Amino acid sequence: MAKLIFGCGYLGLKAAELWTQQGDSVRALTRSAGRAGELKQRGIDAQVGQLLEPETWPAELFADVETVLFSVGFDHSSGGKIEDVYVAGLRNVLAKCPGTVERVIYISSTGVYGPCPGEIVTEETACRPQRPGGKASLAAEVFLRLSPFGDRGVVLRLAGIYGPDRIPRIRDVREGKPITAHSDGFLNLIHRDDAAAVVVAVSQQPPFSATLNVSDGQPVPRREFYREIARLLNLPEPTFCEPTPEELQQTRGSDKRVSADKLRETMAVILQYPSYREGLAAIVKSEH
Repeated sequence: MAKLIFGCGYLGLKAAELWTQQGDSVRALTRSAGRAGELKQRGIDAQVGQLLEPETWPAELFADVETVLFSVGFDHSSGGKIEDVYVAGLRNVLAKCPGTVERVIYISSTGVYGPCPGEIVTEETACRPQRPGGKASLAAEVFLRLSPFGDRGVVLRLAGIYGPDRIPRIRDVREGKPITAHSDGFLNLIHRDDAAAVVVAVSQQPPFSATLNVSDGQPVPRREFYREIARLLNLPEPTFCEPTPEELQQTRGSDKRVSADKLRETMAVILQYPSYREGLAAIVKSEH
């Protein structure tokens, strides 16, 4: 039986790598023939089609598929609407899914919680998203829950994902530029490899329905996170400057503290990077 990925990007590609390593057949829908060629070199059965144009999908796309991973990111340069990608895209996928699909994994975001300054948030915390991404993610979650696949749909609300070639604000630290953010606000993080391991672990379970925060469960004040980057790179300690009202609006509520207790209780996954310290150290070591 095959795994089918919509959104074989930073996270989806790592999940595909883990699946192929354990001998699973992995298929992915991608927008361009060039990208399809790159994925095929990695052992992925890449098919070309447009997410919002299901008539362009190959007829065999869902053949022998048991697990569907929807990990689509939003391209801000596309000129489209984020609701179309997240909600209409998922609607298209579920409309095409045969009843034999055993599980649908939807990659959401802790942005669905909205402003919760300094609060500890769990999966039971009320969702009041203020930004378009959070609103679209929540709408997609609801659509999945109410669909015929709701009883086998797993929503993974990812904290800030980081990993190789993706460390927040590392350029500012390298260049000695002040970081525009509240230094005492919290960051909630999950290493890409650990997030992918959670996806694979979900796919190995009997069909079930759940909503899980995917975080390392170690919220860290921004000043500590960027200090650690500077320390690992032997650079001066970073400085901070107050955000403008517009920038503050963009990061409003981003200092919540995300609980990962339910993830630990539900999934038998041991994180390779249990906090930002181990994750950053491994990334910096691999780059030098």
